Amino acid sequence: MTDMKGCLILLFDSTSEALLAEKLLKRAEIPYKMIPVPRHISSDCGVCIRFFAPDREHACDTLDGKVDIRDIRAID
Repeated sequence: MTDMKGCLILLFDSTSEALLAEKLLKRAEIPYKMIPVPRHISSDCGVCIRFFAPDREHACDTLDGKVDIRDIRAID
């Protein structure tokens, strides 16, 4: 997952939420990468998860009710 075009990022309020999301996405076999939050985006947590936009619905369904997502944004 090196090309960021067509990717979204999941933002979290805590690292523990990001780590739980990572575990759940891995179990669901959704391609992702844990990355530092881009500098131009404000967040209480220093890491976020990048994934492909077409996987948005599957990722949201996987995390729904299990992880508190602060925001989902497109990568500029």
